[in-house]
Parts: sequence; C-alpha cells; structure tokens
Amino acid sequence: MVGQVVVLDMRGRITFGDECNLLRKEVKELLAEKPGAVVFNLSQVSYVDSGGVGTLVALYTSAHAAGCEIKLASPNDKVKHVLEITKLHTILGAFSSEERALEALQRRASA
Repeated sequence: MVGQVVVLDMRGRITFGDECNLLRKEVKELLAEKPGAVVFNLSQVSYVDSGGVGTLVALYTSAHAAGCEIKLASPNDKVKHVLEITKLHTILGAFSSEERALEALQRRASA
C-alpha cells in the first residue's frame, strides 16, 4: 500500500493458462476489498502474450466496474512493445516508474 493505492508487484510471465488464471483470481479478490486504485508494477514481468493482454483488459473492465482505477508501471522494453502495439498503454496508462504511476493517480484524484 502506498497511501490509498495498492501496488501489486508482479513477477514472471503473464501468459495464457495458469499465470493468467492466478492473476485474475488474485486481482478479483483484491477488488472485493474496494481499493480506490491499483498499480501493477511490471518491472519483474518478462513477457506478456495474447492471453496476458486479454487478462489485462478483463482486469481493467472488472476494476472499472468496481470503481477502481488501474495503472501499469515499469514495463521492460518487450512488455512495453506489446502494450504499445495493442494500444493498452493508452487505455490503462503505462508509466516508466511506480512513482510516476502514483503521481498520475494523485493528479487525477485532485482534479
């Protein structure tokens, strides 16, 4: 937790199968606690496939329905490329660092 924002440090891969299923389960449990915002720290995520992209979109939709905002932080170059070609970086907001993602959420909350 950083203030009222949950920071989820992710590791490994976000790929179709067990990885995506576990991520969905964990985030849905987290959303049940009604956080105002969640930052996915992707600094330790090595790869995202199409199943991972679909999972991120589904989590964004679930969070939005729950009144929660999601931001992405610190994607490596490979993950950043996937976010850019799928245009997810514009929808979710991908930031170069966790601090920048938190600043963006704070600016939005005070606007």
